[in-house]
Amino acid sequence: ASAGIRLGMAFCSVKIIGYLNKVKPPYNISALNQEKALSILENKSLFDQNLNLILEEKEQLRVHLLTCEVVEKVYPSDANFYLVKLKTDAHRIYNQLIRNNVVVRNRSMLIENCIRVTVGTKEENELFINELKMCQNGE
Repeated sequence: ASAGIRLGMAFCSVKIIGYLNKVKPPYNISALNQEKALSILENKSLFDQNLNLILEEKEQLRVHLLTCEVVEKVYPSDANFYLVKLKTDAHRIYNQLIRNNVVVRNRSMLIENCIRVTVGTKEENELFINELKMCQNGE
C-alpha cells in the first residue's frame, strides 16, 4: 500500500542537494502522501514487520533468480528491485513475460540483455520465477 505513494528521500551533500533542487518539481510531497507516510512511520512495530518481510522476499527472489538457467548475473541492490543480466535475448523474454501478465522493465536499451524486476509479494515473486523458467525453456 505504501509503495503507491512514491515517496523517497535523499541523504547527500549540500552540493548535490543544490543540483537536485534545480531539477525537482516545485512541490516536494503532496499533503496526502505526507499524511500516509506519517501514519506508516507512527506504527514502528508494523513498519519493522513490513520491512523485514520485504527484505526476506528480496533475498528469496535473489536466491531463486540464481537458480534460473537464463540468468547470468543478479546485480547487488539496496533498493526494492534487482537488475538482472540474462544469458539470452532479454527483449524476447521481456515480451513473453508481459504476454503472461508479469510486469518487469526491459533495460536492454541501456545495459545489454538486462531486465529490472521489483520485489513483490511471495506470490508475485513465485509467479515471476515460474514464468522466467518457462521463458528459458522457450515455452
